[in-house]
Amino acid sequence: MSSQETLLAALTPLLAAESRAEAAAAGIEAGDLEQAVWLRLLERLRADGAPDRPADWLRRAVRAEARRARRTSGRERPYHEEVPPGGDPEAPGSPEGSALTAERRRALRAAVTRTPGRCPRLLNAMLDPADPTYREIAGTLGISQGSLGPMRSRCLGCLRRMLAAEVPASGRRGRVRGTDR
Repeated sequence: MSSQETLLAALTPLLAAESRAEAAAAGIEAGDLEQAVWLRLLERLRADGAPDRPADWLRRAVRAEARRARRTSGRERPYHEEVPPGGDPEAPGSPEGSALTAERRRALRAAVTRTPGRCPRLLNAMLDPADPTYREIAGTLGISQGSLGPMRSRCLGCLRRMLAAEVPASGRRGRVRGTDR
């Protein structure tokens, strides 16, 4: 075992304990603090060699990294409703979720324009952010309110078939047909 390996093995428990002690006050995970100090130690070993008093150097390095984390956290601004690590990237409010929602809306609007007959006007009226009533939609389109329901049903069915051909079914993402995995 080399002297550097011996040094690293001897410092591991001390670094874990020091990191746990400083992490909460710094607002950082103990593992992140530990990793930053290991990196600093490896850079030091490469540049200058082992410190003269490794345990003292390690304690100072942990405190310095904790101070750096406190300063950095004061300047960082989290996203609203940030997705936690391992969370759903499609969650509302996440950048990925917002981009996917916008793309779905664009795809929907494009499909609406390709529907036949009076369907584009009807579906655009139903997608209006002002949320008009059936009476208002019927007046705008110049049709009776009673025929609006059946027409809406036909148009939505047409739109559903168009989108089903364009968008893959959800659920079995990443699986290859014919495999049990």
